[in-house]
Amino acid sequence: MTKDINQQLFKEVMGSYPTGVTIVTATDHDGNPVGLTVNSFASVSLDPLMVLWSIDHNVSTIKTFTELGKFAIHILAGDQQKLCKTFASKNIDRFSTCKWELSENQLPIIEGAFAVLECETLKTVEAGDHTILIGEVTNIQKDEKDPMLYHRRQFGPIPAEFYPETK
Repeated sequence: MTKDINQQLFKEVMGSYPTGVTIVTATDHDGNPVGLTVNSFASVSLDPLMVLWSIDHNVSTIKTFTELGKFAIHILAGDQQKLCKTFASKNIDRFSTCKWELSENQLPIIEGAFAVLECETLKTVEAGDHTILIGEVTNIQKDEKDPMLYHRRQFGPIPAEFYPETK
């Protein structure tokens, strides 16, 4: 049955499934920062703390991410739509458009994210036209912001009606 499934319909269905939005960063073998927008991100384990994300085999930085052994996942804040689109664009110096610095783990950390998870790669798994990277979380930073939501090809903060009222 999978051979006959319409790819466009699949994209429509997955695009209608609300997810968070991340930017994953690392440094290449020359020490230059690399990064891309990713919405294929999930928690895997609490003991040890582990997450996963996937990268398309056609992305120019795939070798950097699969060979470096570490990466940082930035869970974007609701007000970072422009940054999200910039890191999804091709042929642009993405890091010249934002404030960032190297962490103690030598990973590029972008300012303003809801949270940042620094990870060591534990395993990579080939899966169709993507590679899944599973990482152990080695450092966590969190800001008092609302995270970004991706739903029906739109990016934005989580609507206030989803938050229970606090008094």
